[in-house]
Amino acid sequence: MKKNLIIFIGLIIGIFTSCNQKQETLTPEQAKQIAEEAYIYAFPMLDNYKMLFVQAVWEKSPAYEAPFNQLKNNAVLLGPEYTTIVRPNNDTFYSSVWLDLRGEPMVISVPAISDKRYYSFQLIDLYTHNFNYIGTRSTGFGAGSYMIAGPEWKGEKPDGIDKVIKTECNFAMALGRTQVYGPDDVETAKKVMQGYKAQPLSAFLGTEAPAASAALDYPVFSPEKVKSVEFITYLNFILGQVTPHPGETDLLKKFSKIGIGPNATFNAEKIDPEIKKAIEEGIADALKKIEAKTQKLGIRKNGWMQISGVFGTREFMQGKYLTRAAAAFFGLWGNTLEEAFYPESSTDEDGEALDGSKNNYILHFEKDEIPPVKAFWSLSMYKLPEQLFIENPINRYVISSATKGLKYNEDGSLDVYIQKDSPENDKESNWLPAHDGPFSLQARLYWPNPDMLDPLYVMPKIKKNKINVLN
Repeated sequence: MKKNLIIFIGLIIGIFTSCNQKQETLTPEQAKQIAEEAYIYAFPMLDNYKMLFVQAVWEKSPAYEAPFNQLKNNAVLLGPEYTTIVRPNNDTFYSSVWLDLRGEPMVISVPAISDKRYYSFQLIDLYTHNFNYIGTRSTGFGAGSYMIAGPEWKGEKPDGIDKVIKTECNFAMALGRTQVYGPDDVETAKKVMQGYKAQPLSAFLGTEAPAASAALDYPVFSPEKVKSVEFITYLNFILGQVTPHPGETDLLKKFSKIGIGPNATFNAEKIDPEIKKAIEEGIADALKKIEAKTQKLGIRKNGWMQISGVFGTREFMQGKYLTRAAAAFFGLWGNTLEEAFYPESSTDEDGEALDGSKNNYILHFEKDEIPPVKAFWSLSMYKLPEQLFIENPINRYVISSATKGLKYNEDGSLDVYIQKDSPENDKESNWLPAHDGPFSLQARLYWPNPDMLDPLYVMPKIKKNKINVLN
């Protein structure tokens, strides 16, 4: 037995010696290339971890929402006073819950929707994949209970559960959106949200809860460290909370050459200075590539940016690491195209910048051009460069298919008037107040008809309103 122990120790020493030799033979050029590839792979996961940390771990964070597994409803229609994030949404209320699935699955229950109101719970894993949805498009308007299970769970679908949804990660975000028809609909929308519930499977079944999961030492998020070699510390923690995908075995093996691995201890002080410099150069190059890719996530048609195919399931996004990173850089937690489509424009039909101080505009939809959606479409106004809502005399920050009093023309077409001053009284119902300066328009098309996705629906051109020009 003593002999076997000596042999075992010898093998371990040999392995560590081999690893050290590999690190010693790693050239700065190799380290730089690996770091660049690893950072592109990690970027969306790092951004996602930031949200997990500030919303569910760090209680003193201004962005803190609630502890893990506790649903938070934010029943507030955002307006000009909201400046936390750019391009806020004035169409829906938000709900959110960070799910810790290590101990047992979580169950999200939803009520029956009697007024055909759109709602959804977008399920996002640590990779930023949209691994599933609960809501009107995916599960219908009926009441239901849906079990979200982590990678370690095994078993049959319990009684009372409509669907079991598996994820390859120990943690996930469930991001809810509930349509609000307007200020007069706020209280009704709140009542719908009161019917949402998130609870552990044991509580749902009325059984004894399993033992609590071991406490984790969450690395404190730092914007500076995440852009340095210390990104490896965060990535190693995240990789310890996922099931490695078979298609990424070789990739992770390559990353291990610079200290990356599930729960691996990383000490930046022990890295050779030349290798450390090379890794930092790789990170800098990765960030340049990610930012450049954001400009190529879509193409412009009729002045509208058409972005598609940048958010989706693991299967859909597998191998598209630069696209996944650029999408997170552009806007974390974007919906899968089948759930929502977001064309954006800041230019008119002549290619000139939209500017409410210089022109009045009209957006004309022929009858067959009106966005073909099963839920609703909307158009939001944002001042530039702030990308925020503007104050206006009618407190309207968005115009949509649900806008009260919206008037269609006799032939079924629709005109939206986009200008800083009110049009004639009979047109104010179709007025989207514009910023007295440069602005951008953001369309949101929820639950698009499948036939509008291939080829992708194109919004009509924004035209100068020659009938009602500014002096």
